[in-house]
Amino acid sequence: MAHSDHFHPHGTAPSAATTAAQQRARESLPFTDRRDFDEVTRGFIARPTVTRIMADAGNVAWDFGAYSFLTESDEFDSIHPSLQRQAVLNAHYGLFEVVPDRVWQVRGFDLANVSFIKSDTGWIVFDPLTTRETAAAALALVTEHLGERPVVAVVFSHSHGDHFGGVRGVIDEADVVSGAVQVIAPAGFLEHAVAENVYAGNAMSRRLFYQYGALLEPSPFGHVDQAIGKKVAAGSIGLIAPTMSIEDDFEEHVIDGVRMVFQNTPGTEAPAEMNTWFPDLKAFWAAENITATIHNIYTLRGALVRDALEWSRQINAALYRFGGEAEVMFASHSWPRWGNERIQEVMRAQRDTYAHLNNTVLHLANQGVTINEIHNVYRVPESLQRQWTARSYHGSVPHNARAVVNRYLGYWDANPTTLIPLSPKDSAPLYVELMGGAGPILAKARELISEGEYFLATEILNKLVYAEPGEEDARMLLAEAFEQIGYQQESPSLRNSFLAGALELRSGLPSGVTPTATGPDLVRALTTVQFFDFLAIRLDPAKAETLSFVANLTTPDTGQRFVIELSNGALTTLEGAAAADPDVSVTIDRAHLERAMTGEVSLAALLTDGSAHLDGDGSVLARLGEMLVDFPLGFEVLPGTPGAVAVPGR
Repeated sequence: MAHSDHFHPHGTAPSAATTAAQQRARESLPFTDRRDFDEVTRGFIARPTVTRIMADAGNVAWDFGAYSFLTESDEFDSIHPSLQRQAVLNAHYGLFEVVPDRVWQVRGFDLANVSFIKSDTGWIVFDPLTTRETAAAALALVTEHLGERPVVAVVFSHSHGDHFGGVRGVIDEADVVSGAVQVIAPAGFLEHAVAENVYAGNAMSRRLFYQYGALLEPSPFGHVDQAIGKKVAAGSIGLIAPTMSIEDDFEEHVIDGVRMVFQNTPGTEAPAEMNTWFPDLKAFWAAENITATIHNIYTLRGALVRDALEWSRQINAALYRFGGEAEVMFASHSWPRWGNERIQEVMRAQRDTYAHLNNTVLHLANQGVTINEIHNVYRVPESLQRQWTARSYHGSVPHNARAVVNRYLGYWDANPTTLIPLSPKDSAPLYVELMGGAGPILAKARELISEGEYFLATEILNKLVYAEPGEEDARMLLAEAFEQIGYQQESPSLRNSFLAGALELRSGLPSGVTPTATGPDLVRALTTVQFFDFLAIRLDPAKAETLSFVANLTTPDTGQRFVIELSNGALTTLEGAAAADPDVSVTIDRAHLERAMTGEVSLAALLTDGSAHLDGDGSVLARLGEMLVDFPLGFEVLPGTPGAVAVPGR
């Protein structure tokens, strides 16, 4: 199939309205500033000879050639010109030198970069990608061109999977246990790394189909980029617990001869994150706090809303502490910047963009602009719009503006009508009835689409699809409107969301291998309380109301005890306590409990072989197990989507 052809039989070409919108963008953006193109290729050493990295499971974990179509044309009207520029920059991959004979990066092997700092006796690895397979391939490329050296330390800059998940591709856990390798992370890393990916992990994975376009085909009409990298690798995710936690705001350490000053930045891009300054190299590692895009204040896959003001403050702290001396700034995404003037320019632009977002959104909110209006009112100042580093690719101006309101004021717009809203499937039939039924809605939607009024078309088509999920013409027209909106988006998070919605409306839930947010290592890393908190989330609430019990749990190898209680349909767990008269008591080493947590063996089997001991009424535990729900990944998002699993109560 030629890349000029749409990958879907019902796909549409860019309309006249979309083509005109792209041309306006081309005329308004500072395309004469090509410094990023010089920086992205600087220090290039080599690319791998292979074209694909295969996963242990047999699927393709990473395809280096998937985005070669980006070089086939300077202008795709199905891609916002600013996004196309970012996508071309992110398509550069291979081994790059950052600081002569001291710092290298492997870029374009995964969503993130992996960085290698030469120490006295080996490598210090910063952020070993998402999967074991891509990280191992990156290390192999480094070894091929720079020589074999042992990895003596790994630094996790923060608690997102694309920065720690590939750790088993660069080190062996036995070397960590022996003390031969250190694993360094910011305070709170382990708690946040596992909680974010487990508690709401299934919902996040499903929403990742939208924000990350996980099952969209790479194509000018499909997936083109993910702003901070091409996409997320689909392989084996792992986790090795840190041996050193950075606790202070600023903390200096010498690791195998390399002097590093860690700057804790909690509450910025991640709840546990840190920058690093290399004073002897005049090099600043910006983690994911400063990349080649304005990031998400609210990430569409789902996560706690971030603090734009704190983000700005932490960049400011780095600017005044390290920015005056820095000669190179590199990060876990995008490409480095060299020269002190250039570094300070980028730091100030991003500092000011986050600060302006926070302050101006609240300025407007304090005058009555609501969460349902702010994205249509807030504007980034022209001085920032003219700087590529202040463009919103991973985030977007509309959803970040709404996020600031949500952080301070919540989701309610203070109109009582929206305080207890009807579910869409309940309200939609009334709208459809008042609009005269499906016929007039479809006719009006076709008229609006022909006029390029895609958002207005989605307003009425969305009501019809909810009211009559089997109405295929409505789904096809809504998909068409979604697709044109997607083509026009500068942010791939928005583009992917609209295009993924169009794909599911047309064909149902796509098949294919998707990135995973969890794995056995992450489950084992849960504290015992976190594990039972996750079981509480999995409980079928209707069934749980029929059972109540109190249980004591003791893990002798860790010296911990817990009381677990089910009452009123809620499962609660308290560490450091024990009930005086429990219904059941279980004694099991944490090491054996972890085998049950990962599904390697059942609790019943552990009781049978003597690895666990039970006193009291064991039937309550069996009944508890019967009440646990396995969450379906393919649950329905858009109504009437073929192949999706309907969610109870919708």
